[in-house]
Amino acid sequence: MRRLWFLLTFGLIGTAILLALGTWQVQRLAWKQDLLGNIEAQIGADPVALSDALEPQFRRYAPVAITGKFDPGHIRMLASRKTTGAAYRIIRPFETLAGGRILIDTGWQPVGVKVAEPPRDEMDLIGNLDNPIEADGFTPAPDIEKNIWFARDVPAMADHLGTDPILVVLRDGPQSDLGVTPWPVDTAGISNDHLQYAITWFSLAAIWAGMTFYFLWRPRAKKG
Repeated sequence: MRRLWFLLTFGLIGTAILLALGTWQVQRLAWKQDLLGNIEAQIGADPVALSDALEPQFRRYAPVAITGKFDPGHIRMLASRKTTGAAYRIIRPFETLAGGRILIDTGWQPVGVKVAEPPRDEMDLIGNLDNPIEADGFTPAPDIEKNIWFARDVPAMADHLGTDPILVVLRDGPQSDLGVTPWPVDTAGISNDHLQYAITWFSLAAIWAGMTFYFLWRPRAKKG
């Protein structure tokens, strides 16, 4: 009898813990969906002046409207697209009319295509502020000689191109052709695996409860 009570207690506690973990993931799912909804609303909002999106603090994903000219130079960042495979993000320095040089992620082009020189005329751009955290201890150092980078490391790119550490990702292509396809900011890169985690925990809870019932039922079945 003591063994049966132990199995019952152990089974109930284990099932309760697994159910609690599943419930927590459901709560996290609701939180993440609300967060993604807010980010998407912010991404698609009406653009504001760059200074308004930077003060009093940096607003990631804020849509901004800027006017100025592209300066010579660019960075090719190796990336991957589901539909086209390997591609380069082309990041350029941009001198704003309000003063200051910033980074513009103009979009992508296939590997092997020559990077076009940007037009030197003044233009209006609309994009979103971003500060992607892509570089880590496993990211290779950029190949400066070949101008191939492997992550959008904003401070390092800004230092290399002589700009402020501010990155704006174009939302749409300007009227002047930049030779690239815009790759605007979206929420696709933000993980949202809480539903899968919840299903996993609830499935384990069902299995745990089923095994508990089996071990409790088996001695009685043998006696029968």
